[in-house]
Amino acid sequence: MRMHNADETCGIAQAAVVLGDWWNVLVLREIARGHVRFDALAAGIGLSRNVLTERLGRLVASGVLHRRLYQRRPVRYEYVLTDAGLALLPLLVAMQDWGDRWMLADGTLTATAAEEGAEHTRVHALPGTRLPDDLQLPGIQGVDLPVVSPEAAATVLFTYPGTGIEWGEPPIPGAEGCTLENRQFRDAWPDFRRAGVDVRGVSTQLPHEQAEFARAEEIPYPLLSDEAQQLAAALRLPTFRASGRLRHKRLILIIDAQRTVRHTLFPITDIPHAVKESLRLAADCTR
Repeated sequence: MRMHNADETCGIAQAAVVLGDWWNVLVLREIARGHVRFDALAAGIGLSRNVLTERLGRLVASGVLHRRLYQRRPVRYEYVLTDAGLALLPLLVAMQDWGDRWMLADGTLTATAAEEGAEHTRVHALPGTRLPDDLQLPGIQGVDLPVVSPEAAATVLFTYPGTGIEWGEPPIPGAEGCTLENRQFRDAWPDFRRAGVDVRGVSTQLPHEQAEFARAEEIPYPLLSDEAQQLAAALRLPTFRASGRLRHKRLILIIDAQRTVRHTLFPITDIPHAVKESLRLAADCTR
């Protein structure tokens, strides 16, 4: 892409060299979802092999992708995000958030979703999707943890906007109830453990914010921070922007021991019922 001399010191213009190409954006979207091998990328995007090869070469040259050898005979590479590539994930999620709100809906700010909307369709298409093997998020103890428990027969992964936040006026539909939801999972924790099911909560709050809440509420299960939007990008989860940060909309995923999404609950309108239903669905996965 040719640039005007005046753009040489403009970060927006420099970023547009990478993200200003439609196919580059979709390649990055698919790699964030864990589709890191050539054939999976070609199938996921519907792009010709010649064009895909050219776009992957550009992204490697730009420093946002790294080629990693996974087979020697014949030689095969997979494409993984570099640190620069990982830093693009919040931008990709912000693009999705903008598109969901302004292109696929009427512009209303909401933390829930209409049943006929694109977000509802996308979430309910997740069953059968396998989470990337290396997907880990920062926990409240200062170390990264897998989003799916390696020991449990099933994991209930619930996302929520955030605790201890004043959402302002007028209230954002669906944003309230994060503390209630965590308390409901806390109180039902013994039932989940007896069923061989783990529970993990995810928000975009910082680990120290989550740790303060976990101590105050005696939360027994891990809380994970998706501040860098890795989970949101991997599963194309719905978000909304409030209090200066992209927030997860409230949903529940039931994931089996093979890291495959088995069930989704979205939108969450009755929190106590959703917690009970997630236990029932997850317990079925252990049988």
